[in-house]
Amino acid sequence: EKQVFQLRAHMYQARSLFAADSSGLSDPFARVFFTSQSQCTEVLNETLCPTWDQLLVFDNVELYGEAHEMRDDPPIIVIEIYDQDTMGKADFMGRTFAKPVVKMSDEQYCPPRFPPQLEYYQIYRGNATAGDLLAAFELLQIGPGGKSDLPPIDGPTDMDRGPILPVPLGIRPVLSRYRVEVTVSEHPVSVWSVAWGRRASPRVLEGQEGAGSQGSVCGGQTGNQGCSIPDKPGNGITLCFPDRRPSCAPQDLPENELLHPPLNIRVVDCRAFGRYTLVGSHTVSSLRRFIYRPPDKKAQHWNMAG
Repeated sequence: EKQVFQLRAHMYQARSLFAADSSGLSDPFARVFFTSQSQCTEVLNETLCPTWDQLLVFDNVELYGEAHEMRDDPPIIVIEIYDQDTMGKADFMGRTFAKPVVKMSDEQYCPPRFPPQLEYYQIYRGNATAGDLLAAFELLQIGPGGKSDLPPIDGPTDMDRGPILPVPLGIRPVLSRYRVEVTVSEHPVSVWSVAWGRRASPRVLEGQEGAGSQGSVCGGQTGNQGCSIPDKPGNGITLCFPDRRPSCAPQDLPENELLHPPLNIRVVDCRAFGRYTLVGSHTVSSLRRFIYRPPDKKAQHWNMAG
């Protein structure tokens, strides 16, 4: 018996991906395979924690079998992560698998099963772990009424992204505004690069202690005035760290601390003509102990009144 479905792949974020480039970063995108169809997310440049915030819609997916079998044991979704190269084919970075939450046409689209919640899926490269994917997948049966009976896709919309659909409200995390402060102390290596992956504003914070020179990364003597690096499309805010003073940038991050991306720190050695070589890197996987929340003034008022 033929059943027709629509698959919605809510590709929100990946973290701690494999560094495929000599810079210690990657240009990742995800390809989603389901039955005979496949689609790709957009490519995000120079990050190990891409926040695609993208909905992939697979229309007219034909499956054969009993309805209850489809609901209880749907086909597997394959997700592969690649690094986009400017020359040659993309490099494979890892793979994971997922099962969608299935809604038959006679079921209501309501809690507790719908809308589906974002989950982490372990990415593997061979037998080794290669990061995590934060996503949700739902398989919606198209009934006699056609696609008009499917639940609507509730914004938000972003005109700058063109035809790319963001993850709908109710599935995407609730965001709060944070200020990220980074202080660079005395260190023999002149350049620090700190990246906190985001999609709406994937921040790449570039900082250095040294005199400016031409090129995207500059260096010089420790303690001299640093120079800022021009913003690149999709890379968000760029900061420098003159005289080792703390730098900060506004960040819209999930209220749920478990969904915070890690903080990636790279140390690079500056060369002539704007070239630089990766010296080493470090990842702060959990930022919970660094979070500061100011006291609630209203609560303080009530406590004083009591």
